[in-house]
Order: sequence, then C-alpha cells, then structure tokens
Amino acid sequence: MSDSRVLLITGASTGIGAETARHAVRDGWRVVLAARSEDKLEALASELGGEEHASHKRADVTEWEDQQALVAHALEAFGQVDAVFANAGFGAKRGFLEESPEQWRSMVLTNVLGPALSIRAALPHFKERGSGHFVLTSSVAGRRALPGSLYAATKHAVGAIGEGLRQEIADTAIKVTLIEPGMVDTPFFDNPVQGALEPEDIARAVMYSLDQPDRVDVNEILIRPINQPI
Repeated sequence: MSDSRVLLITGASTGIGAETARHAVRDGWRVVLAARSEDKLEALASELGGEEHASHKRADVTEWEDQQALVAHALEAFGQVDAVFANAGFGAKRGFLEESPEQWRSMVLTNVLGPALSIRAALPHFKERGSGHFVLTSSVAGRRALPGSLYAATKHAVGAIGEGLRQEIADTAIKVTLIEPGMVDTPFFDNPVQGALEPEDIARAVMYSLDQPDRVDVNEILIRPINQPI
C-alpha cells in the first residue's frame, strides 16, 4: 500500500465526496477525508478499511488554519498528497429575497474561499514534488446565469479559480480539472430528486480525470443527467 497514490477530499462525509472516496480506495488509492461532521468521517473511514486506507480529520474549509492542518495531517498519515478534490460546498434557494444574509455569507465562503484555500494549502507540496492534481467541484450552474441564483455566481467563481490556477502553473506538471455536474441526488437537496445523476456517476468522472497519463490534463468535465435541458 505504501506505493499507492493519496487523494485528499473535502466535503467527504456524504454524497459525491464519500462516493469518490469509495471509488478511489477500490482503485488502489489511499484517501484523506475531511468535513465538519466527524462522526460521519469516522464511519466512512472504518468502512474503507481504517487507517491503512483512509485517514480522516475534521476541517472547516473556510478556515485557513484548518486547511493547513489538513494537509499536514495528510503528510503525517501517508507521507504525500498526489491529488486534492476540493468538493465541499452547498447551495441556496433561488431569489435575492430568499435565504438570509448569514446563509449567503456561509455559502460564498464555503464555495469560493474554500477551494482557494485548499489550493493554497496544497500547492507548495505539489510544487516541491513537481506534480499533483487539483480537482474542483463546480456545476452546470457555473456555465450560465440562473434567475436569482447567488449559488450560480459562486460556481462561476470556482470556474475562474480553476482556470486561473491552470494558467499560473502551466509550466509545471500539476494538473487542474473542473467537474461540472448537473442535478445529482445528494444531501445537497432537502428531498430526493427524480431523473438525477447518482453520486457514483460523478465519482467515476473524478477518477477518470485522475487516471489519465501524465501527458493528459483533463480541464473540464460537464456531466448532466439525460434529459436535463439546461
């Protein structure tokens, strides 16, 4: 197992993050799981085979100290980080008279500052190693404006972060991939949704991007459920 690659995942306790962790371990990766729900992280790490395969640490992605501690934890646990899946995020009702300003603030910090801090925390290690891979969860909503959607604005920002990073490190072997899901049946929604993708569909897309040869940098994967018109 010591030769296995290491994937750090934020927002790993449920949904896309948890399913990606399962696929990664199945494919021979070791994983470092991060989220705010420590009990869920513990359960998932145990499911994945314990500390030999999956380490975990509670982290709030909006806190710089937590992000630094998370990378340090990964290096202590496994000695390296090969890829970071900056997946933590959540949404809001559409409408600029909906939700509360406090909910907006939390969403913007999580969805925008969160991945930026994940990049900042891991990039020195990647540069030192001369390789690495950032995978960022954006959305179909990051491709177009939606009526009254501040969430869409945050995902536009993730796209800009990813492309800005790609250009900054274009002279290195570090890769950047944006994953842009359409509707996915995850805890993101309060109620089950019909005709949606499953978390495993997105996990497969993430693993596809990670498993490419060194010469291939998959920049974007836009993935919708069949019959989703926009």
